[in-house]
Amino acid sequence: MLYKRSSQLFAEAEKVIPGGVNSPVRAFKAVGGTPIFVKSAKGAYLYDEDGNRLIDYINSWGPMILGHAYEPVVQAVIEKAKLGTSFGMPTELETQIAALAVAMVPNIDKIRFVNSGTEACMSAVRLARGFTKKDKIIKFAGCYHGHSDSFLIQAGSGAITFGSPNSPGVTAGTAKDTLLARYNDLENVATLIEANKNEIAAIIVEPVAGNMGCIPPNKGFLEGLRQLCTDNGILLIFDEVMTGFRLAAGGVQELSNVAADIVCFGKVIGGGLPVGAFAAREEIMNYLAPLGPVYQAGTLSGNPLAMAAGLAMLQALDSDRAIFQRLEEKTAYLAAGIDKVLTANNILFTINSIGSMISVHFDAAPVVDFQTAANGDNDTFKKFFHGLLQEGIYIAPSAYETWFITDALTYEDLDFTIRAIDKVSKTF
Repeated sequence: MLYKRSSQLFAEAEKVIPGGVNSPVRAFKAVGGTPIFVKSAKGAYLYDEDGNRLIDYINSWGPMILGHAYEPVVQAVIEKAKLGTSFGMPTELETQIAALAVAMVPNIDKIRFVNSGTEACMSAVRLARGFTKKDKIIKFAGCYHGHSDSFLIQAGSGAITFGSPNSPGVTAGTAKDTLLARYNDLENVATLIEANKNEIAAIIVEPVAGNMGCIPPNKGFLEGLRQLCTDNGILLIFDEVMTGFRLAAGGVQELSNVAADIVCFGKVIGGGLPVGAFAAREEIMNYLAPLGPVYQAGTLSGNPLAMAAGLAMLQALDSDRAIFQRLEEKTAYLAAGIDKVLTANNILFTINSIGSMISVHFDAAPVVDFQTAANGDNDTFKKFFHGLLQEGIYIAPSAYETWFITDALTYEDLDFTIRAIDKVSKTF
């Protein structure tokens, strides 16, 4: 495939945008080469500036669960835009989508809309600290909750040490209130809690990790976190920015039957527009301004275009609950096909999947946390990524990102993908 136009556009972008991109993973630094510039998308396909068609397995990093340019969402945005794009005042739409979200998701009474998943997670942690009157949080190595200072923390030197900043601009003072735990390791979490008795406000976790590849929770892990939080007066925050309204109508809370205290949303809830949200039971949410002392605000929060897109998306999912089974079946079909061809070509690999999330790790050992995810063969992944790109398939340009399956994918698309992986893997 030719990427002459994309290369020209990237060179122009680098002159006026840091690194030529507005989000770092788009720059292809992890895989090498030049980013693809997209011109349009429809259904399961991207169309780039050079006229190439690509089967899309990132789907805007998750939101496009029904495919690109899904007609009810597009029409909802168009009709709302005709009436005005922003008011900075309440609209009926905000109440409509809030009521629907609360009805679909267990264990929440109220929800507040913001503009991104980062903002949702940042606000959820502030709310947890205000509600519990404690300062420290536990997060898990490899789980990504946005670029807020509290979350850009790397591991300390031992199980009970504080983390340290892993980005210039994050202060040591901020880092001291963030404790790092190992995903899928309850004993490690319990050790952190014991060493910081009565100081921890919240544990924030991706209940299915998606930022070290797809890593589902081990049996009993989420249940164990729930019990540790209950026993120690800690709030459990589920970051369902990826999984909310994607793995089930009620997200991982519904799948696992584990109740979080605060839940964060993004991606699907905005129908492809910039939307985030956080939700909890009434006694917690009432700590937010203007009812309570914890301040949070946003000029464009509840933007009518975003609310229109999100409402249309949630209505579509709510009226067709069978979609989640269809997506799971497509993902399982793809996983089985990839397993077959990689095995036949003597490739060392592990496939993780759950619902409509899947990732391929180039290591034979189980991938259960950040450390085991980091053991994957990145050189093989680079060949895999660029090989699939040449075959007309776009996966995340990083070994540490999940793929997302969309309902717009056909079984013909999946078969094409499996054949392409067979072809590419013969070249390793």
